[in-house]
Amino acid sequence: MQSPITVSPLERFLTQPNIEESPAWELIYGRSQQKPMPTLFHSRLQRNLVNVINQHSQAYEAIQELRCIVPPFSPVPDIAVIAIERLSDTDGPFEGAPDWLIEIRSPDQSTIKLQEKILHCMSQGTQLAWLIDIQRQQLWAWEAQELPLIYAGDERVPVLDEMLVISVTDMIAMTQRR
Repeated sequence: MQSPITVSPLERFLTQPNIEESPAWELIYGRSQQKPMPTLFHSRLQRNLVNVINQHSQAYEAIQELRCIVPPFSPVPDIAVIAIERLSDTDGPFEGAPDWLIEIRSPDQSTIKLQEKILHCMSQGTQLAWLIDIQRQQLWAWEAQELPLIYAGDERVPVLDEMLVISVTDMIAMTQRR
């Protein structure tokens, strides 16, 4: 008699047909949850940050809304920044934690849930994570295994590989840039 084939919650989640709808669905702690619809300022900041990072880095690529497979999670960061040599030539989700994860908090989004995603990715190899709160005009940054630091105003925020110099004020200005 054959033993039954067990399917993990992650494997089951990845076979669902709706997970790539807009906004995308994520699997965090075994719970399937749809990301909130981004606001105008959220979308502008996301687009402009991707463009700035990609203009200033030869070693990394910033990608919007890329599904990552970080067992047992399947997060879809607002921006995943990944070393070029880690990106494959095949299409599909990224296998592993991004090198740099950027989340932009939506007004009705739980900070705790965003931190759960960030902390899991940090434990799986993410080197730097940002949580940007447009309403509070703050940025929380996690590096290595350190506690997060909170930045505001003209404070220079940490980046990978010193690829660019940017402050919270610079980012908040990006919400107005078309």
